[in-house]
Parts: sequence; structure tokens; C-alpha cells
Amino acid sequence: MKTERPKPNTFIIRCLQWTTVIERTFHVDTPEERDEWVEAIQMVADKLAKQEEEGILCSPTSQIEIVNEEEMDTSISHHKRKTMNDFDYLKLLGKGTFGKVILVKEKASGTYYAMKILKKEVIIAKDEVAHTLTESRVLKNTRHPFLTSLKYSFQTKDRLCFVMEYVNGGELFFHLSRERVFSEDRTRFYGAEIVSALDYLHSAKIVYRDLKVLEDNDYGRAVDWWGLGVVMYEMMCGRLPFYNQDHEKLFELILMEEIKFPRTLSADAKSLLSGLLIKDPNKRLGGGPDDAKEIMRHSFFSALDWQDVYDKKLLPPFKPQVSSETDTRYFDEEFTAQTITITPPEKCELKSSLFFNT
Repeated sequence: MKTERPKPNTFIIRCLQWTTVIERTFHVDTPEERDEWVEAIQMVADKLAKQEEEGILCSPTSQIEIVNEEEMDTSISHHKRKTMNDFDYLKLLGKGTFGKVILVKEKASGTYYAMKILKKEVIIAKDEVAHTLTESRVLKNTRHPFLTSLKYSFQTKDRLCFVMEYVNGGELFFHLSRERVFSEDRTRFYGAEIVSALDYLHSAKIVYRDLKVLEDNDYGRAVDWWGLGVVMYEMMCGRLPFYNQDHEKLFELILMEEIKFPRTLSADAKSLLSGLLIKDPNKRLGGGPDDAKEIMRHSFFSALDWQDVYDKKLLPPFKPQVSSETDTRYFDEEFTAQTITITPPEKCELKSSLFFNT
């Protein structure tokens, strides 16, 4: 976007990361130089968009960092490495761009897990190798009651497999889509668990939004409190705080629009959401050096004992009514009704050493 403010010959680059706008401003000496930069950037953007539409099956392996084969060994007991033959495949739980999530049963132990199966070619094509490896490292090294744990990870010729703790109460937004809005008490319960988990991650220098490991400085933690504000707003208000199908208009809403609240919302709830959704991350609730502790002290959470939250001593406002470990009533039937298929490997050769072995 071209502009003459705050200086002549300015141009702005914006992109959207979920509901977070990333914006960078540049100044050059002449209008001609600005036009050259804008044209070059647009050319790259168009090329990337075209590649995404066409789908890239293979990327040059020389562009991808080789990872130590032992780095991803997540078998806690260090037994022999797992393979896909060690599991029975029961139901499809979900499906996305990178692969699918399947309810599996480990043959040796009879334990149920959720197996996340990702296609290597898609991860490479979308330049998600580093992000995927970071996610695996984080899952391997974190232990918290409100974070899903990783039991095993392994790979085949063309897939990465993450064997995760299976929780059959369903996703938060499965329930929210059914009920449209949650009470403040129910939102407080879920919100407190999220705050507890984020506090733990931040103490380990991990930002949840992109599972990025922080450097020595604290930049970036406040993005998680914005995300918390968006989630808690949607739980209590039944809609997103900012929404427009047009991305440009959505940028403007996030950057400029004031938050609107239903009249039924309590003063404490409005205060919390207003603080979490402050646009300046340095002024945002939780954006200072106290991080999560500042949010924990907010009046919206004043009735909670945070140690009781961590110890899971609070009475849940909703308890899933499941009849067995294979009861998937809280997962979308669009997925669970499908027949499980594991398609054969693609012809594209993908070196296992690009990822991990366990």
C-alpha cells in the first residue's frame, strides 16, 4: 500500500496471521524507487500464490536443514522405534491441509491415542519443515495438565507420525458451535486453564501462537494474550471481536476498530477483554514483565485459586458424557463417519533424514 505519511514515498506491507496483523513500513527517496519495490514485492507474492494453487510436489532438499536422527526420539521408555504396524486404526477424528488425525489403539498396550499423520511433501511445499520440527520438540519437552502430551513420533517414507494423548471430550469450538455462547463462569474455567498453560509455556520461553522458541528477550509473549482475548470474547459473545471476509477490511478493523460488547456482559468481563485486546502489545494486559501473573490478578479471575486450577480441583462446568474410550460423539461426524484410508506413498522421493527418526 502506497502512502505519503508519515514521510513521502512510503509504502506499507501487511499480512495476516490468524487475527494478528503484521505490518512493516518502508521509506525510499523517490516515487520511482517506491514503484520498483512495490512491483518486485507484488511479483514475489503472485509467484508464491501461483505455486500454492498449483501445488509443489517436491522441493530441493538442499534448502532444508538436515536434522540429527536422534533429535526426535520421543519414546519415553526408549523401547524399539514404533512403526505404523504397531497400531490399529479405528476412526478418523479430523482432517486438514497437512494430513489427518486418527484414533488408534496401540497393539502392545491396548492404549488409545490420537495419531497425527502429516504428508512430508505438503510440509516441504508450504515451507513448514522448521515449524513442524519445533512443534515436535515442544511437545516432546513439555509436561502440563492442560497441554496434550506426545507419546511417540516416527516416520515412513512419505509421512510424519505424531502419537498424541487422546482426549475424547472434543474440541472447545465443537461445543461452542453447538451452544453458540458460554456463560461467564464456564468461560472463566476454560480461560483459567489456558492462562495456566500459557504461563508454563512462556516460562519455558515458548510462544504458543506459532510454537516459536523465544530468544533471550521477551518480545512476542503478548501475542498469546491477544489470542486469549479473541478466544474468550468468542466464548462469551458468540462471535469474533473483528471479522470481515475481505482481508483488507479485516486489517482495518483489527488496527482501527474499537471493541463492541453485548450489554449483558459484566463489567469485569469487559475490563478483561478490553485489556487483552489492546492493540499495542506493550500496553496489553499481560504484555508487561509480569506476563501471566498480571492476568491472574485481574478481577475477572479473583474468585479462583490458581493452584487449585493447576491441580484440577475445580468442578468443571461441563462434563462430557462418553460411554467408552472409543466414543467419538464430540467429534464432527463429517470425519468420524468416513472410512479410514492411508494412501500409498507418492513417487516423489523425500529423504527421511530431512525430518526425524525414532
